[in-house]
Amino acid sequence: MTDVRHQYATVRGHRVFYREAGPRDAPTLVLLHGFPTSSRMFRRLIPLLADRYRVIAPDHLGFGHSDAPPADAFPYTFDALTDITEALLAELGVSRYAIYVQDYGAPIGWRLALRDPAAVTAVISQSGNAYEDGFVPEFWAPLWAYAEDPGPATEPAVRTALDLEAIRWQYLHGVDHPERVDPDTWTADHRDVSRPGNDLVQLALFRDYATNRPLYPRLHAYFRDSRVPLLAVWGAGDLIFGPDGARAFARDLPDAEIHLVPGAGHFLLESHLPTAVDHIRDFLARALPTVQS
Repeated sequence: MTDVRHQYATVRGHRVFYREAGPRDAPTLVLLHGFPTSSRMFRRLIPLLADRYRVIAPDHLGFGHSDAPPADAFPYTFDALTDITEALLAELGVSRYAIYVQDYGAPIGWRLALRDPAAVTAVISQSGNAYEDGFVPEFWAPLWAYAEDPGPATEPAVRTALDLEAIRWQYLHGVDHPERVDPDTWTADHRDVSRPGNDLVQLALFRDYATNRPLYPRLHAYFRDSRVPLLAVWGAGDLIFGPDGARAFARDLPDAEIHLVPGAGHFLLESHLPTAVDHIRDFLARALPTVQS
């Protein structure tokens, strides 16, 4: 097991926390976390990949141990979070890298790829949506309504996503062995989103999430043009980004490797880590030498 380094960098005046492990001269893999968690979601995965890869997992601003400036002091948009991630990678001297995207990490990763297609060597998507097919309507309807018309009529429905029980549901739905999921996951996430003022940070990102959908046609063109190696490894029981979102990658990337893990949900790494790691290591062993030769 490789030691994980827990570090900070100052990026555009903000303190950004990131986890790093592995040789600095190895191929780089950037892990981009989702809502409502942080790089903590990769805490068990990182040591299992760092024997072969330089693994970097930042906390987005407003999450985990990174700075969380008030919503009126920082523009919480996915463009702005991408700016921070891009600047962090430049600060660390990383110019070519594979990306691992989950949930919120996907629109950040997609923006990085669209800004500099040659930088991205491979893609791993774990419930990292890129197609309309992936949105489970029952989950997303309140957020679309809020993004279209934010106000007292639509805000209460999305605020429930910040409740402890809603966060617990994100971890446990679709999971056949819920006893494998550490309760510290949802309690730590709830603690973080409950910090004073963080609700407004999350609401701003809820509103901005709708800006990701118009990027999809450009993203699909990028897939077709680049033929970037892609692995989709999703929980088959995910009721946020459904399995059709994983299958859809094959439309634009016929060689995409797609695995739907039975008995797993939105946070696949918590309940089915060994299965996920087998797929990830096998994919990276084949994909990275091909694109970096």
